[in-house]
Amino acid sequence: METNQQQPIKRGEFLRSLGLSSAALMAFYCMGTLTSCSKGSDDPEPEPTPGNLDVTLDLTQPDFKALQTPGGYAYHEDILIARVKNGNYVALSKVCTHQSSTVFYRPATDDIFCATHGSEYTTAGVVKVPAESGQKNLTQYKTSVSGNNLRITG
Repeated sequence: METNQQQPIKRGEFLRSLGLSSAALMAFYCMGTLTSCSKGSDDPEPEPTPGNLDVTLDLTQPDFKALQTPGGYAYHEDILIARVKNGNYVALSKVCTHQSSTVFYRPATDDIFCATHGSEYTTAGVVKVPAESGQKNLTQYKTSVSGNNLRITG
């Protein structure tokens, strides 16, 4: 007996299958008729592979000066680094597990937030308010400080 299983179709392929030209698709996108929750790609960017990450950041460099005081945060590649209220550093995936948007640290509430659909995470990356049932936690990495250097491993 033969089964007729179809492979998942990507958004762009689906829209092209409707017979819309590239110009028509661009017009829809520009007018905001078709919106996307992702970063513009059908496939999310890969996160660093757990166990293979070992990065050292110089906290005196301009990109990381915000990390010198509690409440500051910065990004390094696909990682969000924050200096939380108690002065500790946290490093998490910057990619929301709901729709792959970039999350940010909110010092006033000492948590991580995704503005796309309102997902909230603790500073340990645990989902507090999921935008969707079954949403996963953010990947958390280990941090250690030595002088002006912040090491992130995981």
